[in-house]
Amino acid sequence: MFEGNILIFAIAGLVTLSVGAIVYTVFFAQISGTARAAKRVGQIKTEPRRNTNERRVQQDTMQRRKNIQHSIKELEEAQKKKRKKGGSPSLNLRIQQAGLTWSKRKYFIICIGAAFATMILSFLMGAKPLIAIGIGFVGGVGLPFWIVNFLRKRRQKKFLDELPTAVDVIVRGVKSGLPINDCLQIIAREAAEPVRTEFRKIIEAQSMGQPLSDAVGKLFERMPVAEANFFGIVIGIQQAAGGNLSEALGNLSKVLRDRKKMAGKIKAMSSEAKASAGIIGSLPIIVMVLVYVTTPTYIAMLFTTDTGNIILGASGLWMFIGIMVMKKMINFDF
Repeated sequence: MFEGNILIFAIAGLVTLSVGAIVYTVFFAQISGTARAAKRVGQIKTEPRRNTNERRVQQDTMQRRKNIQHSIKELEEAQKKKRKKGGSPSLNLRIQQAGLTWSKRKYFIICIGAAFATMILSFLMGAKPLIAIGIGFVGGVGLPFWIVNFLRKRRQKKFLDELPTAVDVIVRGVKSGLPINDCLQIIAREAAEPVRTEFRKIIEAQSMGQPLSDAVGKLFERMPVAEANFFGIVIGIQQAAGGNLSEALGNLSKVLRDRKKMAGKIKAMSSEAKASAGIIGSLPIIVMVLVYVTTPTYIAMLFTTDTGNIILGASGLWMFIGIMVMKKMINFDF
């Protein structure tokens, strides 16, 4: 009896499994198609949102690129107009770039004083009146001009040495949540000269109602170096198109330090050529002084006769041309 019940249950189980397998085989296509259709419908519902978001992100990126390109083009056109309009910097601007407080009147008074001093010194050394007047003219025009250029280049070098540190201060301040105006005020108080003075002028321009991009753009006029131009362009683009200011200024700081390293490498590589040029340029003067000390009568005709004066002037001219050529050969722009 028990064995008969087991047999009946086994047969019923096998029949149930067979019927289920037949039903699943018959309706498999419809069941799987319904599932795939439901899955596809869900994807179709979510795809428009995803595509819309991606499209919006792409449109924002393209718009930002267009804004940046437009800002760069405007800055380039403005700088070209300034260069065409202004040409070489005026005397007042050159004096300001040198960090001096001279007026035009004071500069011309210094020129006249230098002319009289060099002319009197030439008379005392025994030069003829015409030659002494020429030397006085050269001293009056060239000496103040050289002093202003020397001070101007020295001030620009100090600015380049300090600017990367100032940019790093802005980067750290922006990352910590400070507004850029507060960072500029910190630099205007704490930085070394001449960066402190230049950033103080930016703050003063802002306090007069000038936009930050325009106030920073004026920095290149007062300090005509490429690094100041880079800084003004980065700030101007960020103000016009937005973006991550700390990242942009961080990249700028790295570029400034790399340019400084490159300048050091160029200086080291060209030091031998500069030393050779200095030796070659100073040899004729040293030989002339030694000959004058040992046998003054042998070389005195260069100073006492007209022919000697002409030879001396022509030699000085050729020496000057050679020195300028050597200077051009060993100076590198980057």
